[in-house]
Amino acid sequence: MARTDNLVQRIAFWGIPLAFGVMGLKLVAWWLTGSVALLSDGLESTVNVIAAFIAYFVIRYAHKPADDDHPYGHHKAEYLSAVLEGVLIVVAALVILNEAVRALWDPQVLDAPVLGLAINAVAGVINFIWAGLLVRVGTAHRSPALLADGHHIMSDVVTSVGVLIGLILVVITGYAVLDPLLAILVALNIIWQGWKVISHSVSGLMDKAVEAHEEMAIKAAIATHSAGSLGAHYLRTRRAGAATFVSFDLVVPADMPVGAAHEICDRLEIAIHEVLPGSRVTIHVEPESEEAHGVRVNVEETGQ
Repeated sequence: MARTDNLVQRIAFWGIPLAFGVMGLKLVAWWLTGSVALLSDGLESTVNVIAAFIAYFVIRYAHKPADDDHPYGHHKAEYLSAVLEGVLIVVAALVILNEAVRALWDPQVLDAPVLGLAINAVAGVINFIWAGLLVRVGTAHRSPALLADGHHIMSDVVTSVGVLIGLILVVITGYAVLDPLLAILVALNIIWQGWKVISHSVSGLMDKAVEAHEEMAIKAAIATHSAGSLGAHYLRTRRAGAATFVSFDLVVPADMPVGAAHEICDRLEIAIHEVLPGSRVTIHVEPESEEAHGVRVNVEETGQ
C-alpha cells in the first residue's frame, strides 16, 4: 500500500512542472499569433497548473493514515480536489466565452500562424502522453484526483486538436471571424467537461456503491467461502477514494461457538480482499434466532 501511495504522490508532483511547461508553450503560441482560440487554449492550461498544485497537496493529505479524528482515513479529500478542479474548469470557460464574444466584433488577422500552431501542437502531444499516464495510474490505484486531472487534460487535448483544425481553416480561407467562433465552441466543450468532473466527484462524496460487476464478485466470494453459516444479507458497499468499504450481516446457528463464527469471518474477509484488494470489510454476526422474521437468507441472495 505504501508503494502505491508513493507512486500516486510522485505522479501528482511531476504534474506541476509539466503543467507550467505546457501552459508556457500555449501562451507563447497565443503571443505569436494573437489568436483568441489559442488564448482560450492557454487559459484552460492555467487551470491545469492550479489543479496540479491542488491535486498534489490533496493527495498527500488523502494518503495520511487514519487517526482519532478520522478513523476511516482521509480518502474523501481527493473528491474535494476533483470537485474544485471542475469548478475551476467552468470558471476558465466563462472567461474564454467573454473574450471570444468581445473578439466577434473585431476579429483580427493571425500573425505567424504556422509557428504558433506548431508550438501549440507540441504542447498538445505532451498533454496527450501525460493524460494517458494519469488515467492509467488513477484507474489502477483508484485515485479520483488523478483521474479527474487526467480526464480534464485529455479534454484539453481534444480542445487543442479542434483549435488547430479550426485555425488551419482560418489561414486557408482568410475568414478571421472563425477564430472567435472557434473559441466559443471550445468554451462550451470545456463547460461540459467541467460538469462531468463535478458530477462524478459529487457521486463519490455521496458514498456511491461499487460497480455492479464488483458487487457480483463480492457476492460470489461470500457464497463460496461462507460454509458453516446459514446465510448473509444486507450487503452495503461504498467508495472513498482509493478505499472500498464492504459490510454485511452473517447469520450463524444460535449455538455456534464464537471462535467458529470468527473463523468464517476471517475466511470471508480474505476472499473479499482477493476480489477487491485493499477493501475494508466489516461483518456483523447474528444468531439465527435474531434473523428478521426468522427467515433464512441464502448466501446467493446477498444484498437483496
